Amino acid sequence: MKKWILALSLAGGVLALSACNQSGSETIVESKAGNVTQEELYNAMKEKVGDQALQQLVYEKVLSKKYKVTDKDVNEKIEQLKKDLGTNFETALAQYGYKSEEDLKSTLKLGMLQEKAAMKDIKVTDKELKDYYDNYKPEIKVRHILVKDEKTANDVEKQLKSGKKFDDVAKKESTDTVSAQNGGDLGVINNQNAAQYDKDFIKAAYALKVNEISAPVKTQFGYHIIQVTEKAEKKPYDEMKKEIEYDVKSSKLTNDDISKAMEREIKDANVKISDKDLKDALKPQTTPAGQ
Repeated sequence: MKKWILALSLAGGVLALSACNQSGSETIVESKAGNVTQEELYNAMKEKVGDQALQQLVYEKVLSKKYKVTDKDVNEKIEQLKKDLGTNFETALAQYGYKSEEDLKSTLKLGMLQEKAAMKDIKVTDKELKDYYDNYKPEIKVRHILVKDEKTANDVEKQLKSGKKFDDVAKKESTDTVSAQNGGDLGVINNQNAAQYDKDFIKAAYALKVNEISAPVKTQFGYHIIQVTEKAEKKPYDEMKKEIEYDVKSSKLTNDDISKAMEREIKDANVKISDKDLKDALKPQTTPAGQ
């Protein structure tokens, strides 16, 4: 997840506040102990999540006037997240506090709008773009079997060469118990996440042809038998320039850049808050030194 995911730190459920009418007195809960009115609910929610909810609502309204993010754009990001995270997608949703995929989409859209606003201020040079292209790693789909020693790795290699299925051997032999459950599948490795892996592992994986099985590869974690099941072609620079420019700008984007962009957009939109309890909701937060 890139830095525009800053927006995802906002609790997915805070938008519920927008459904409450501050001046309403309609009873929404009845009990023998007393009733709860819409106004009481609004005030309680305002105290707990009011600043976050108002910020998210205002940002989306202001940014949507100047920048365009379509449902298709959001769905493509979701599909990429699913591809990157594989079987861990649902776990990641829960970890970030989202009740469902739809819950994520609404906040993801805001993050993409924020990114577009902040990207305007990021500058890149042709040299940076070409250097990025030279080091660009096309997308590959990888699975592996990890074992502790070379003797076991050689035995695993022999099993595979004798015709045993990779996923069966992975489930039986691999010490990477998470990927082993899925036949050794590690999902997609690409230019964005390759740095998360051991350099020797990446070098060996990218040297393989599709469906070729590696000899044992030693890393800090043990010995790997690697197979690449899919491999994208590296397109010419001119065809990739727009994508590269986005990636390079995105890599430079910081939380401060996003905050400054939001200050600018709020000022340009002449936003005024009439509720005195929420008057500071859009003020920039001071980041402690060293963070």
